Amino acid sequence: MSSMNRFKEHRLARAWSQEQLAEMAGLSTRTVQRIENGERPGLETLSALAAVFEIGVADLIGPQNGEDQALDQRIVEARHRVASEAGFYRSLITASVVCALLFALNHFTSPDNRWSLWVMAIWGALLFVRAIRLFVFHGLTTRWQQKRLQKMLRR
Repeated sequence: MSSMNRFKEHRLARAWSQEQLAEMAGLSTRTVQRIENGERPGLETLSALAAVFEIGVADLIGPQNGEDQALDQRIVEARHRVASEAGFYRSLITASVVCALLFALNHFTSPDNRWSLWVMAIWGALLFVRAIRLFVFHGLTTRWQQKRLQKMLRR
């Protein structure tokens, strides 16, 4: 069975219209129609549809030459990466707002003593280290973790 028929089969098994599926997956109805007519969906679209059907991407598209688990793993890793980046940006915004408020408080209460600069410097340094780990060394640590895991599993 082709993967396009799988989409339609899952949709019909739940008695959903194309419009309902599109709305639940956050896609356009036209996208659902294209997929059911044989157009190959992107990984993000596959992930959205699999989530709506409550199955893995590999189960949704069927056997793909042993790449099933790798595909699901890539999606899990991508979601984790996006969540990590979102967390960093939330921390950055929080730090900026709090530091601005502390600077204003410091300026109006004791302008001769610049204690708020120490808070900004320390918080900024911590965010800098987090950014380096997240955006620069992420690939290095991921590769090291994969190699280490493979080595441990061989024992």
